[in-house]
Amino acid sequence: MFATPAFAQAASGGGAAAFTSFVPLILIFVIMYFLMIRPQQKKAKEHRAMVEALRRGDTVLTQGGIIGKVVKVKEDGEIEVEIAEGVKVRVIKGTIAQVLSRTEPAA
Repeated sequence: MFATPAFAQAASGGGAAAFTSFVPLILIFVIMYFLMIRPQQKKAKEHRAMVEALRRGDTVLTQGGIIGKVVKVKEDGEIEVEIAEGVKVRVIKGTIAQVLSRTEPAA
């Protein structure tokens, strides 16, 4: 097959054309970072800080929808939550969805 002048001209300028074809891809990644990844990282950091600040007497809501009062905070990533008088359950710290009310630290 014969090479036309149009094909010969298109083959010579490959450096700038390759970069400009990646610009939309780079812009999409930057937009995704600021709209999705960064807010999710911020939310995870706030949740981690909330879980680390749990202490005895806090009223918490678990991801399963159970509301209870923290009775004991254990070192191995568990807490003991009293959901009714005399009924205590062990809950993984990461499953705490929200702290409903905080207790004041003892003086």
